[in-house]
Amino acid sequence: MFIDTHSHLFDNAFDDDRELVINECLHQNVRKLIVVGFDKRTNKLALELSKKYEFIYPTVGLHPTNLEDYSDNFFLYLEDLIKNNKEIVGIGECGLDYYWDTSKKELQKEVFKKQIELSIKYDLPLVIHSRDAIGDTLEILKSFNMPLKGVMHGYSGSLEMAKEFIKIGLKIGIGGVVTFKNAKNVKEVVKELDLSNFILETDCPYLTPVPYRGKRNASYYIPLIANEVANIKGINVSVVEEETTNNAINIFKLDR
Repeated sequence: MFIDTHSHLFDNAFDDDRELVINECLHQNVRKLIVVGFDKRTNKLALELSKKYEFIYPTVGLHPTNLEDYSDNFFLYLEDLIKNNKEIVGIGECGLDYYWDTSKKELQKEVFKKQIELSIKYDLPLVIHSRDAIGDTLEILKSFNMPLKGVMHGYSGSLEMAKEFIKIGLKIGIGGVVTFKNAKNVKEVVKELDLSNFILETDCPYLTPVPYRGKRNASYYIPLIANEVANIKGINVSVVEEETTNNAINIFKLDR
């Protein structure tokens, strides 16, 4: 059994065939999906999908590029969601993004810190986005001076930085980028670190693995990502399947 730990199945890209995509996941042995919210609208959609399908689990949060949703009462709203929806398995997608907008760095940091506090309070793992901001991301996480739970989503940083995030208690999210020829950092991270540090994800409909790069991504491509991890490490894909699935079940406290 495989688990896609990061999907956006509510995206408009799936409006015409969402049911077919879900059925194909099951046929490809992708038996559990985590659908990641990142603002008020997508938090709601993620929750709706989880209530419709028992093998779909939601996360809720606020992405650093969606700060237009932020207000004084945003975290009261987010905490209310967590208290009243026991199926929620994580906080995020949250983090820092200096690629799209550098004008709101301090607000991004404030919103990220508050989501870390919620993660600690409710013992829910973080789903962390970090783009062109890996140094500040690490600094903020370390400032809590305690082990944290979560995943560095779509990791593309260096091996050295990956080790720092692992020291804090985080897992490394490996997605379709690992299949790209020029993805040297990710391939090195996969080669050098133990499988116990990884979970698999698609970030669908984005970042489609080879040989379908350029087309819409979907959760049923998780086995392609697992195959590439197995090739890099020189091990059987069944080992990757078993270990990454167990890692995901443990970190997100999923039903077996």
